[in-house]
This record gives sequence, structure tokens and C-alpha cells, in this order.
Amino acid sequence: MKPVWIIDDDQSIRWVLEKALARVGIPARAFASAAEVLEALEAAIPSVLVTDIRMPGLDGLSLLHRIKEDHPDLPVIVMTAFTDLNSTVAAFQKGAFDYLPKPFDVNAAIALIQRAAQSTGAESEDVAERHAVSTSSEGIMLQSSSPAMQEVFRAIGRLASSSVTVLITGESGTGKELIAKALHTHSNRADGPFVALNAAAIPKDLLEAELFGHERGAFTGATQQRRGRFEEARNGTLFLDEIGDMPFELQTRLLRVLAEGNFYRVGGSQAINADVRIVAATHQPLEQRVAEGRFREDLFHRLNVIRLRLPPLRERKEDIPALVQLFMQNSARDLGVPVRRLSPQALQVMSGFDYPGNIRQLENFCQWLTVMSSSQIIESKDLPPEVFGAPHSDATQTVASVEVAAGDFRREGYHAPASQPDAISALEMSWTTLLGREVQARLSRNEPAIMASFTRDFERVLIESALLHSRGRRMEAAQRLGIGRNTLTRKCSELGLNDEAGD
Repeated sequence: MKPVWIIDDDQSIRWVLEKALARVGIPARAFASAAEVLEALEAAIPSVLVTDIRMPGLDGLSLLHRIKEDHPDLPVIVMTAFTDLNSTVAAFQKGAFDYLPKPFDVNAAIALIQRAAQSTGAESEDVAERHAVSTSSEGIMLQSSSPAMQEVFRAIGRLASSSVTVLITGESGTGKELIAKALHTHSNRADGPFVALNAAAIPKDLLEAELFGHERGAFTGATQQRRGRFEEARNGTLFLDEIGDMPFELQTRLLRVLAEGNFYRVGGSQAINADVRIVAATHQPLEQRVAEGRFREDLFHRLNVIRLRLPPLRERKEDIPALVQLFMQNSARDLGVPVRRLSPQALQVMSGFDYPGNIRQLENFCQWLTVMSSSQIIESKDLPPEVFGAPHSDATQTVASVEVAAGDFRREGYHAPASQPDAISALEMSWTTLLGREVQARLSRNEPAIMASFTRDFERVLIESALLHSRGRRMEAAQRLGIGRNTLTRKCSELGLNDEAGD
């Protein structure tokens, strides 16, 4: 077997891979620079070439480009510790066999090298980079050291030359539209338009006309012909956000368009070609909605060709410091003030929060800090109250606890002593009054994303109480709450309520 060549300016990486390959009987040869490899290629060809991206002199992507010009069938694996979407896509566009982010599992790296050695060679087509490395906000946000996000980047790279339908799933605020734009930007439709439509944001009666357009006189108020989003996105990408909220009858028409490739404007009789790539997104579990009869199964399978799951921010906390820096810079620029900096202790607290509102909530926090902080250096005491301790507000838990206690005390005939007038008033208040006071208090402090925080806390109290009442029997708890058992199971997972009890 021909040897595997390893190119990295880090001697420890070369040593580790050489030893690991030797253990499985694969010969290896190591190089410290791309120049050495180009010289060696004049005399011999390896079975697989593994190269770092960032090296002194000629970088790994430039080396990949040079190799593919002369040896298009040579499998090249690109590895780097500096993982961002643009370099990942560029590697695949230049013909890389695969992308190996550092730090990597040695066994996984060896398995990848073995697959490359057994392959027939990488794609020989050399596609020039369509876009330079971005230094914009979107470019920075599409950098990640999270393994889950790196898998998303790899998928975008592999999909660069394809027009296959993609379904993006993930919680609200994880950046699904940003990934949809990246799929468009790095596709062969990048010169066409990117058109987005949020199915949950448009009234049901108007959604059909928004999608397909309408003819003059098609309905009351249609005084002129209007193109819909399908026509606006011709030769480009149509992003259908919150597809899970699309009305059932409109799902039928969308399915027909995807199956037949054409559509009619509302009130029209002439078929129009739908030359668009569909990227859909949802935060809802579509399989569950199919089971409940609220989403067409055949449409689900049409959309679910390639699925990309975006991890919530709590699963990629290593990215929080870079995102904080970005959002603080953006907020300062928008407000025309100097950039605030977080102390190491404050950044540690921010990184420990679970962010139920995900990236959007983190951005809101940074905007709040820019507005409310009077100092250039933000300390832990300056942070929003939500970020301390658990991902949900202790104050909200206190409101719930007071109400539970009030009910218990009333059942036992408890009367607070006269020395505790505040306790008496709190116990006599309705829970909605207490909640209203807490909302007003947070609004007066200009706290961001309170809707997400309160919704999470509300669901947590409901589910915990129902499970306690049913002694952990989820079926009974779901019935008492008036929701499906699958919904309860999903909510328990989202809220971290992984109780061991069964039914």
C-alpha cells in the first residue's frame, strides 16, 4: 500500500497520526510544509493526503487547489482547529474528500483515512470559490468550535453544488434563517434571489396569495396582478420558515407544486414554472404533527430529503465568548458608543447560562448591557438577573412557590401573624396578580427576552406539578394537563425534567 502523507506544521499532530497509522499497518510520511509536499509529489504519489489549513507559507486550501490540478483523483482530507463555514465549504468546493476538525478523535481520524484510501478518489471538478471569507456579522456567527455545528458546516459544504430540498430543525433563536442563507450563498443558485416567507407570521387567508401571487380581480381588494414568493425566488432559493404552522389545506397545494414543478396564481389559469430550491425550517417536531394529523405525511417526506439539526446554544457553549464579543461590538456600533468589555468573571457567568431563547436571547442580553452599563468593563454584578444560577429566574420560581404555599396554608386554615403583613398580602393575591407584578418589575429593569424566560418557567411549574400529582405517571400527567404524551415527553426533555418514572 502506498503511504499516507501528513502535512502539518505542528510536530505533535504529525507524530500522533504517524503512530496511529502504524498501529493499523498503514505506512505514513510526514511533512512540515506544503512546499515540501509539492516537491515530493514530483517523485511519488501517496494513497491519501492529510493536510492542515493554516500553515506558514502555502496554506492547506492553496495546496489542495494545486494538487487537484495535477492529481484530481488523489483523496485529500483537510484538517484545522479554526473551523468556520467558509473554509469548510471552500475545502469541499476545491475537491476535498472530507473535513477533519481539530481536536479530533484519533480512531475516527484513522477510520476516515481508511475510507479515503478505499475510495475511487475525490471529485475532480475544481470549482472556484464563489465568495471570499466573510468578516461580516453573519460570517463571524458561522464560525464554531462545536462538533454539532461543524457537522452542519460539513453538510453545507457537501450540498454546495446540489439543489436538493433541505429541512432545517432547531429551537427558536438558533439561527435557522442564517443557515438557509448560507446554503443559498454557497450553492450554484447564489446569483439568484434568496426569498424568505414565515408561515406563522402571515394570516391564513393571505398566505396562499403571498406564496403563489394572484391575478387582478381574484378576490376583493385584488386591484392588480401580483407576483408571489415562488415567482420572486425564480432561479434562486425560497426559504419557508415555520413550515410546521402552515395551514393543512395550503400544505396540499405546496405538495402539488413540489411534485409537479409548477403552480397557478390565485384566480389564474396559466401554469407557471417553479424553478426554485426549497429550504424549509421549523422548531416543531414534524413527525409528531404528522401523527396528530396536523401535517401531511407526504409533504413531510418531500421536505425531509436532507435534514440539518441546529443545536441550541446550551449545546455549544464554547461559542458564547466569540458571540458575546460580536454582539457587544454590534450594539456599540448601532448606538454610537464605545464597546463594553466583559470581565472574565462576567463572561464565565454568561457562558454558564442555558439561554432558552438561544442566540437571539444572548444578543438581547448584549444590547441590554450596552444600554444599561455605565462602565466600560462589565462585572458580574452588572449582568441581567436571569443569567445567575439556573436558566430560569429564581424570582419567577418564588412567585410560583408563594402561590403553592398560599394554597397549602389556606387548606390547613393557616393565618399569618400580624407581624407579617407582606406575607398576608402575598398569600391572598391571585397568582396572576403576582405574575403581573413580576412582569412589571422586570420590564422596569429593561430585562430582555422575558417572554421566553416566563414561558419556560410556566411550563416547568405546570409539568413538575402534574408529575408530582400523578406520582411520575406521564400518561396520567399528560391527560390532566390536556396534552399528548409525546408532547409531555418532548417538553420534559427540553426543560431537563428527565424523571425516571414511567407509566
